[in-house]
Amino acid sequence: MSTRTVRSGAWHRLPSLKAGGLYLLGVFRQRRPGEPPLDKGLIPWLGHVLEFRRNTWRFLERMEKKHGDVFTVQLAGFYITFIQDPMSFGAFVKESREKLDFRKFASHLVRRVFGYSSIQNDHDILNASSNRHLKGDGLEVMTQAMMVNLQNLMLHNVESSSDQVTWREEKLFAYCYNIVFRAGYLSLYGNEPFDSKISQEKAKEKDRAESEALYHEFRKYDQLFPRLAYGVLPPKKQREATKLLEYFWNVLSVQKLKGRDNISRWIWDVQEGKDNAGVKEDMITRYMFVLLWASQGNTGPSSFWLLLFLMRHPEAMRSVKEEIDKVVRESGQEVKPGGPLVNLSREMLMKTPILDSAVEETLRLTAAPLLTRAVLQDMTLKMANGRQYFIRQGDRVALFPYSAVQMDPEIHPDPHSFKYDRFLNPDGSKKTDFYKAGNKVKYYTMPWGSGISMCPGRFFATNELKQFAFLMLLYFEFELINPDEEIPEIDYSRYGFGTMQPDRDLQFRYRLRY
Repeated sequence: MSTRTVRSGAWHRLPSLKAGGLYLLGVFRQRRPGEPPLDKGLIPWLGHVLEFRRNTWRFLERMEKKHGDVFTVQLAGFYITFIQDPMSFGAFVKESREKLDFRKFASHLVRRVFGYSSIQNDHDILNASSNRHLKGDGLEVMTQAMMVNLQNLMLHNVESSSDQVTWREEKLFAYCYNIVFRAGYLSLYGNEPFDSKISQEKAKEKDRAESEALYHEFRKYDQLFPRLAYGVLPPKKQREATKLLEYFWNVLSVQKLKGRDNISRWIWDVQEGKDNAGVKEDMITRYMFVLLWASQGNTGPSSFWLLLFLMRHPEAMRSVKEEIDKVVRESGQEVKPGGPLVNLSREMLMKTPILDSAVEETLRLTAAPLLTRAVLQDMTLKMANGRQYFIRQGDRVALFPYSAVQMDPEIHPDPHSFKYDRFLNPDGSKKTDFYKAGNKVKYYTMPWGSGISMCPGRFFATNELKQFAFLMLLYFEFELINPDEEIPEIDYSRYGFGTMQPDRDLQFRYRLRY
């Protein structure tokens, strides 16, 4: 065969190769009858992902104005149908896993971000362990561990001060994230053992030092997380992320955890479940970091917003503080100089409806997860008003409750304002009745996700947040250094990944109340 013939044959194949490439880039996709409006954007394959990453809320707001409350957009090779009608969220939440499944999306994300390869029953193992140890009676043990570790971290430096009325100054976000993360880590992954060779006080010192070092490495990784999740980290930052992963795999290795005391039954159960499922030890170690990020990546930022809102709203601060003092008095305890530390029990935390409402309002304002499902087979999406849309196998369906529900002024009047009693009825009971166009809204706030993918650790996370706020208000006076300074903007790049973080920090000061 001549060179000319070969070249000619290759040349004739080029159009088909080009067509295949364009097909993969989504150039030829067209809206079919019965499908939602389709908006592919101007950039092949990438579609709208750059605008979506910059500000998810504003992008979806623009799409909704253009197309209505159901539309399909192209984002980095995926076609995602967004439902912005809160009355139709049930169609998403209640659909069977044979049609809509979050596991495929989740496994893709944890492999990219944490280097962990999922197994079929990952979710079942996690849910079973979480139900046993992070809710109900199991939560009592975790509450006790969290209380001990919070008091160790919060009170050791002020108690050792000769002048306890002296104000200490800190950056609010850094302080809250640091304390809550470290206490949560120690409560879940255990403490330094002590015996005749090392005193309990020395062990506590080691806990403080080790958790401090771990926190600083965690913050480095946390700041890389959004771009890592989208797969857009530049090579230098990717190398940094890999080194950080190796650090966490070393610190949280199965073998090292065996040498610690007070490891939570939750962690042991998950390890045992994976071991029984045949998962290799190095992969179980990787999963330990997945659990650390999932359990501690949002409570610290949430605690920052809660304290900030309380400081900016004196009536809220006064009401919550009075409630906490009353709960302590009714428990037969008191806080006094030189006296024993308060034993903050789960039962006491269940008697704080005002604090509960303030926490829920904080999460409404600052928690913005993106809830995504993979479409496993062609299906019809049925809306509350009777409309139906055909959705293709291989696509994804998503909710962004922050814009669709939590910031809807019809469901939550004056949605940008912090109203600490928004989730309280006049008689002090929990308010659950919210309406849109005269119809009751079932999913009126969704900080923990929904349905089968709802965060299994939400009860423990809420407990962490409440315990930290409870102890801060019980033991300390605290205030902003510049009370008239504007509240920080949120970091828009973190939309979709849980609780928002501020774009800057604020100075505050605190001292012992007694």
